[in-house]
Amino acid sequence: MTMIIGIMSDSHDNLPAIERAVEFFNKNGAELLLHAGDYVAPFVGRALGKFKGGFRGVFGNNDGERNMLRKVLGVEGDFLELEIEGLKIAMLHGTDERIVNALLRSSLYDVVVVGHTHKYEIVEVGGTILVNPGETCGYLTSIESVALLDTRERVVRIVNLKTEELLGAMSI
Repeated sequence: MTMIIGIMSDSHDNLPAIERAVEFFNKNGAELLLHAGDYVAPFVGRALGKFKGGFRGVFGNNDGERNMLRKVLGVEGDFLELEIEGLKIAMLHGTDERIVNALLRSSLYDVVVVGHTHKYEIVEVGGTILVNPGETCGYLTSIESVALLDTRERVVRIVNLKTEELLGAMSI
């Protein structure tokens, strides 16, 4: 079995960018959307609700309306563990780099998904892949980026939403 997972972070209320991301994920057959936090306001649920698959998310440091985000999106907390197609995935916003580095060095996960820095990157640390999809909102870097994780090909790709240009890729 195979699954395409859409990964985004730091959408910061940018509804047009969120809608582009959801459209991109739907077009590319994503069945699950992971959001690593900083939605900001619960009204983003309307745009995220257009995603055709499942949704899982964590809170970011700019998410003040946590009770409503829980209600509207089902955001569960600050940390999420998943096992999908044999891949162990951890997700957190990544505000504290010490925690991110500890997770990477722990060897407990195949993939650690973070956001917070607004900079896209894919790096390997001791057999664990760190995925930061960058900022969906494009506010700091002018690059609206997201990631796709393909469980069959065992590859993660980061894409510029506006151009669909590949910004980076790595095998898992």
